[in-house]
Formats: sequence, structure tokens, C-alpha cells
Amino acid sequence: GIGGGGGTSIVTAGMRALPLGLPKIMVSTLASGDTAPYVDVSDIIMMPSVTDMAGLNRLSRVVLHNAAQAVAGMAAKPAPSAAGKPALGLTMFGVTTPCVTAIVERLRADYDCMVFHATGTGGRSMEKLADSGLLAGVLDITTTEVCDLLFGGVLPATEDRFGAIARTKLPYVGSVGALDMVNFWAPPTIPEKYRGRLFYEHNPNVTLMRTTADECRRIGEWIGTRLAACEGPIRFLIPEKGVSALDIEGGAFFDSEADAVLFQAIERTIKPTKHRAVTRLPLHINDPTFAKAAAEAFLDIAKK
Repeated sequence: GIGGGGGTSIVTAGMRALPLGLPKIMVSTLASGDTAPYVDVSDIIMMPSVTDMAGLNRLSRVVLHNAAQAVAGMAAKPAPSAAGKPALGLTMFGVTTPCVTAIVERLRADYDCMVFHATGTGGRSMEKLADSGLLAGVLDITTTEVCDLLFGGVLPATEDRFGAIARTKLPYVGSVGALDMVNFWAPPTIPEKYRGRLFYEHNPNVTLMRTTADECRRIGEWIGTRLAACEGPIRFLIPEKGVSALDIEGGAFFDSEADAVLFQAIERTIKPTKHRAVTRLPLHINDPTFAKAAAEAFLDIAKK
């Protein structure tokens, strides 16, 4: 595609709907600025046009020639198909890394494990792959993006979180990873309404806010209601001893009462069936035994 402001908006909207891996190049007058609204979680290549699209000149001819050669080359020499192992999508945050790493180690012999950082774009990228037919299953251990969506954090999911799971009916194992926190940037950026809350400085640029019992109820209901609409095989695991590295006895965010409200809300709204089950485990999310249980739950539903 080629275009200015309007053309770029129109063409990239179509490109974002195409499968990942299909070659896409957008030659645009906007390509040297903030391209996030046009690229989003797709694999669109943005090429600056340098000059405007008002007719051809010696520079625009070269730019358009290079773009044409690039897309023709990608089409003529497609990447080899990923033969062999089926692919899995997994979600991870720093505070759930031990769990997800252990799951990957347990499954990597049979699956190509693709781990996504649960920063809003990570969850959307994973679900984009699911919608594109490129995943054989999902281990959504870290559903924290929902917290930021509901309470104004800076790393939010969209309202379509879990939508790809419902549409594709992929085997799905989920959990409550990092649902104890909402993400903000440096302390001065935190909304005034949250002043006085319990915060943890993850680094100078990222500040975490502990979710309250009432917020946990809303989070659990939001997740449970959406997973209840999924007709594929669903297994949701609840680690009763904590949902993140901070939510552990003696940790900065440990709050067993808020966690209990979260767990009850999920159980109440997810509506278990023979295809959809919720399991409580007397473990912390980063306990190796919890990771083993998650991996085995996925292997069980994948086999069936």
C-alpha cells in the first residue's frame, strides 16, 4: 500500500485483518512517526515515503521501487513453513517467570512454546496468532492485563481479551497470574483517585498498585464471564497461596482476603461444565508443582 494520512489509515486497517506472516508493506508519509495505531499487533512493515505522494520524482521512484522489490521478494521466496512441533502461546510477567519457565521446560520437547509479555500488546499478539490459526493451544497463566483494562492501568487488554479463545475453541489453560496489580508509570503519573493506596516501585518508570478485594471481585467476574462463553476445552487453575512473586506470605502484596474474593468470583461466574473446569491447588503460582499441574492439565485436554 501507499498513502498519506487517510490512505495509511484505510490500507493498514485492511492489512491488520490479514494473517500474520503474509507479507505487508505500507509506504507512508507517516512512517517516521508514531506507527502504533497503524501497525498495532500485526507484522506490517512501515516504509517512510520521504516525499509526499503528490506525483513521482527522482526520490519517490526509488522508494516505491524498493518497496515493490521487497514485497515481490517476500512473496516469491516465502519463509519455510514451521514443520514439526505445534505452537503454543503462553503469557508471562516478571512476577510469574518461574512458573511459565517451568511449564516451557516441561512442554518444549513436543511444542514450540512462544512466550508473550503480558503488557497489553503481548496478550493481543498471542490472540492474533490464535485467530490466524497458528496456535495449537494457550497457557494463559498471566491474565494481569485485565486489571489495567478495568482500572486505568497503562498496560491494558482490550474488551476482546479471551475473544480468540471463544472463536477458535483452542485448548486453554488459564490462571490468575499477577491479578494482584495494576501498572502505572512513575509515581507522578498515578491518577489522583489512587493516592494513598498500596504501591510497589518495580523500577523508576513502573509503579505497581495492589488490587483491593472489591477490585478483585470485578476482575474475577470479568474473566469468569468471558471464559464461560468459551465452548472449547477450558481448565482454570487457582493457586491458593498467592498469584505473583509479590503476593506470597511476607511479600509486599500478600493479601489472602483479596485473593479469596478473586477466586470465589471466578468460580461463581465461570460456570463449570464437562468441558470447562476450575481447580484449586494449595500452592503458590511459582511453586514448581503448580507449573507441573498446569502443563499436565494442558496435555490432558490436548490429548482429548
